[in-house]
Amino acid sequence: MSLIEEGNVKKINMAHLCIVGSHAVNGVARIHSEIIKKTVFKDFYDMDPQKFQNKTNGITPRRWLVMCNPGLAEVIAERIGEDYIHDLDQLKKLLDFVDDDAFIRDVAKIKQENKLKFSAQLEEHYKVKINPSSMFDVHVKRIHEYKRQLLNCLHIITLYNRIKTEPNKSWTPRTIMIGGKAAPGYHTAKMIIKLITSIGDIVNNDPVVGDRLKVIFLENYRVTLAEKVIPAADLSEQISTAGTEASGTGNMKFMLNGALTIGTMDGANVEMAEEAGEENLFIFGMRVEDVEALDKKGYDAISYYNRIPELKQAMDQISAGFFSPSQPDLFKDLVNMLMHHDRFKVFADYEDYIKCQEKVSALYKNPKEWTKKVIYNIAGCGKFSSDRTISQYAREIWGMEPSLEKIAAPDDPR
Repeated sequence: MSLIEEGNVKKINMAHLCIVGSHAVNGVARIHSEIIKKTVFKDFYDMDPQKFQNKTNGITPRRWLVMCNPGLAEVIAERIGEDYIHDLDQLKKLLDFVDDDAFIRDVAKIKQENKLKFSAQLEEHYKVKINPSSMFDVHVKRIHEYKRQLLNCLHIITLYNRIKTEPNKSWTPRTIMIGGKAAPGYHTAKMIIKLITSIGDIVNNDPVVGDRLKVIFLENYRVTLAEKVIPAADLSEQISTAGTEASGTGNMKFMLNGALTIGTMDGANVEMAEEAGEENLFIFGMRVEDVEALDKKGYDAISYYNRIPELKQAMDQISAGFFSPSQPDLFKDLVNMLMHHDRFKVFADYEDYIKCQEKVSALYKNPKEWTKKVIYNIAGCGKFSSDRTISQYAREIWGMEPSLEKIAAPDDPR
């Protein structure tokens, strides 16, 4: 608990200093707050438990629904009125419309319109022909090993290999989009981006695959691009290793805009599953306690590689330069990391992830049932408004009552 790092070089431990100097400490999702109390800062929690709180973060529905997806906002308002914009809990009223054929049609129609609009922008920018009736499978966030864009890559390769093996089978078409920025000095993250674009070059130009699978790396991912891609997404990828994501807010934005989540029980995914019903998300993979047990036992990536033929095939293709024919050794560092130094256990969740993606593909073929799950998700979004988060910070940390009174801007002459 020392405020000074007790190594050869004396340094201030900023996290410890922050805890000692603050009157309240909180995580930003329930699972995050529990990890802080049980492991990371357990001694501080034991000494001063009342200091520790949880404040699950949130998103503003004004930007992340009304502004970026006016069609959906309007369809919701037609059913439950406009007050939900300032009181997101009112979205629960949509549960009355889960079996309403007209509402199901309206929600699906808005999604298709958003996809058509975004498809045109993608085709213009990337010169790749997009199938707007394909599932838009979207994974956008910072590029980082713990967020496991590499697990998504392994699914893409597996899907590609399956289509090549059985080209006449009725596959659920997908357009897989991955976007995000890498920190300037983060070599592995930059190589992950290179792998995604290299896979896209092979997949997108394979005539056998055609429009059943396309892979696009969304360049320069930013808020203005998020405002276009999120309303168009069918599937939201939230696949971090359990126990590594503090909360996430992208997951909430997708949920509010009518995308279904494939994800691990990590960060705010846990609370999203509670609010919408776990059966209305695609949950897979290890839980926090499974990850801890695997750490104790020792994670052996090679055992998964040897046991799972499709995983072995995908890794061998990356390793042999199938996706980088002009530079066969290009991804040797990524392969070496996954096989020998992967702290985030990509292979351990591979099998369950692939099986879960098969369930996603099967449900997508039934648009009515898919859209019903979408409505359950939108109806469960009330908790994830930043209005609720900010009110909790005000009342429970700062001891003040939140107010809707508008404060004049500093340059307002009034």
